[in-house]
Amino acid sequence: MPRLLLVEDEPGLVLTLTDRLEAEGYEVTSATDGQTALDRITAGAFDAILLDVMLPGRDGFDVCRTARQRGVTTPVLMLTARGQVIDRVAGLKLGADDYLTKPFEMAELLARVEALLRRVPPGAAGGIDQYRFGDVQVDIRRAEVRKGPLPIEMSALEFKLLKYFIEHRGATLSRDELLNEVWGYDAMPSTRTVDVHVSWLRQKLEDTPKHPQFILTVHGLGYKFAG
Repeated sequence: MPRLLLVEDEPGLVLTLTDRLEAEGYEVTSATDGQTALDRITAGAFDAILLDVMLPGRDGFDVCRTARQRGVTTPVLMLTARGQVIDRVAGLKLGADDYLTKPFEMAELLARVEALLRRVPPGAAGGIDQYRFGDVQVDIRRAEVRKGPLPIEMSALEFKLLKYFIEHRGATLSRDELLNEVWGYDAMPSTRTVDVHVSWLRQKLEDTPKHPQFILTVHGLGYKFAG
């Protein structure tokens, strides 16, 4: 299910768009001001962002610019009542992928979202090279992890496990699935191996490893990444 972030401050439009997008099979998270939008963009990965320009606090141009500066490459569709050419050009120059002027037809919005998602396959770590949760920054392309200003040393398997968690954020993952997908069918480790590596990740990434905030145990089932 593709994940969309809808950034819009008109409650009625948020409700209308959310209902229709969810009916079309999208998972929708909303934000009603620029700072909240930026926090959600950098803290959680999305497959596409629908970003209004006129927002309380930071406007959509500033949100788009800052997100791009932070390495977020998620496709952005800007939504605005400002239809002048100079505004469209400004949005595109700041990193937006497409621009839709209000009022718009729902069919056109859906078509543009589908076009954006064809550029980046849903689930590919949210279409970003970097992922942030809490004060942890993961550079997926370079296989580097930092917690605050400090680099975190990880084995190849630890990073592969973390990457799998990020790519399947929110899903409950069984130990058998993690064994098959991270270690491989031919490796033949035990489920205890998964527990040990999860424990190591928590020690390195969680502020309080005994009470994890991000890598959660789902008793009787496996683990869930809530970053």
